[in-house]
Amino acid sequence: MVERIPPLAALRAFAAVARHGSFVRAAATLHLSTSAVSHQIRKLEDALGATLLTRARNGAGTSRTEVTADGAALLQAVDAAFAQLGAACEAV
Repeated sequence: MVERIPPLAALRAFAAVARHGSFVRAAATLHLSTSAVSHQIRKLEDALGATLLTRARNGAGTSRTEVTADGAALLQAVDAAFAQLGAACEAV
């Protein structure tokens, strides 16, 4: 178990990449550079000790960045947590 929760910005970046299937589109959505998103994801993967995404390679045709099995489990929890946080903020 991770002793502390990873930065919310990294979890948000991960969720955006997973949804869009692209670091470039996620970065545009988050108003960040692609490099910043990539660094956040890499640090998140290092902290968790798991590969969360398979990266599409430049010039790879129609391939996309895909969520791994570990990534899918985390994404489900992250989406639920962000939904709960959003509801709590709206209630305030």
